[in-house]
Amino acid sequence: MAIPVAPTTQPPSSEASQAASQAALLGLFPPGAALAEDGGLVIGGCRATDLAERFGTPALIVDEAALRDRARRYARGLAARWSPSRVAFASKAFPCTAVYRLLADEGLSIDVASGGELTLALAGGVDPASLVVHGNAKTDAELRMAVEAGAGLVVIDNFDDIDRLERIVPASAEQPVLVRVTPGIRPDTHAAVSTGQEGSKFGLTLPQAREAIARLRGSDRLRLDGVHVHIGSQILDTDPFARAVEAVAGLGAFAVYDLGGGLGARYTYDDHPPSVEEYLDTLVGAARRVLPADAQMVIEPGRSMVAEAGVTLYRVVTVKHGEPTFVAVDGGMGDNLEVALYGQRFEATVVTRVGGGDPCDLVGRHCESGDSLSTGVRLRDPRPGDVIAVPATGAYCFSLGNNYNGALRPPVVFCADGDARAVVRRETYGDLLRRDLP
Repeated sequence: MAIPVAPTTQPPSSEASQAASQAALLGLFPPGAALAEDGGLVIGGCRATDLAERFGTPALIVDEAALRDRARRYARGLAARWSPSRVAFASKAFPCTAVYRLLADEGLSIDVASGGELTLALAGGVDPASLVVHGNAKTDAELRMAVEAGAGLVVIDNFDDIDRLERIVPASAEQPVLVRVTPGIRPDTHAAVSTGQEGSKFGLTLPQAREAIARLRGSDRLRLDGVHVHIGSQILDTDPFARAVEAVAGLGAFAVYDLGGGLGARYTYDDHPPSVEEYLDTLVGAARRVLPADAQMVIEPGRSMVAEAGVTLYRVVTVKHGEPTFVAVDGGMGDNLEVALYGQRFEATVVTRVGGGDPCDLVGRHCESGDSLSTGVRLRDPRPGDVIAVPATGAYCFSLGNNYNGALRPPVVFCADGDARAVVRRETYGDLLRRDLP
């Protein structure tokens, strides 16, 4: 029997009770995460120790109910505030066939940014008409794939996109497009995931966008449906989103306004992102002031759609006591590159001794000093063989998975109502050799 523990947004102090420490930590896990009667961590109704035993470690665990609930909050919340509207999952955050299938089943559209993501989306049963095709350097081959698949929207990122599409789209056809606008807005986020500022490699400046709009209105093969804006990722303040809406409104009246994504996720005790509802209120409030009431609004949540639903399980390989104490696990930057790439912090716990403990440096097994999962994270009496859970790994960990040091990329496991199933198997050493030629 699982015993729910109410989450709190405050980290425990050294004097706080164990219950408060557990509650603070569980607040970072998928909604519904709980402690069993013996204190063990339960995710999606499944004991974390059982998942580690059955599927091995590292393993990326996805709480299916949490993911579905987040998709419904977005879709229903936007529909209740603005009609017509649609939500397109920014699939670069978790380009897994089973995730495409689940979110398509929930009625979401899909944003893809490469031929690979397009292929996976179609394999997941996504309706091509619901696809939004992105990319700042789309190749002829990728644009041809999108056109031949019947992609609903292609986002024009540059003038070369227009040239290529006018060559590729058959004379008897018409491809709907949007123009991506760089509004000159720099949100407070990591430079690597800020995309709306002047000098960004993405999109067209406002003067360039006006030029592209004029050209597209004269095209006999491309149909200009509207404009697109996306200012970055892991944004914890709603004001930049409102300013982005105001910026694209000045380009004129269109049938479609794609306002992108970018809402941040909660990774640590100190993160306090706006709720889905607060984010939608900001977007729609700005749209009501400056956009045509009958235009379709599209949004593209990615990180905030999937981050909270994911948990990575590791097994402790060695504990090296000292200053600091190093707790080394059987994964690392091969399955979570966000720490090294963006400096993103994650929290963690021993799954059989949740919460509390002494500060440790949780590190990976790769041959690089930068292979750290969390510094100064509190772990209670970690020992070799313990299972460690790291919450909020649903976004970009799968996407950025790699084979550094010949690491095998982990499986993806969906959990729901106490049942677990692998939707992506663990790589094998044979997989590492499969592309080699004599």
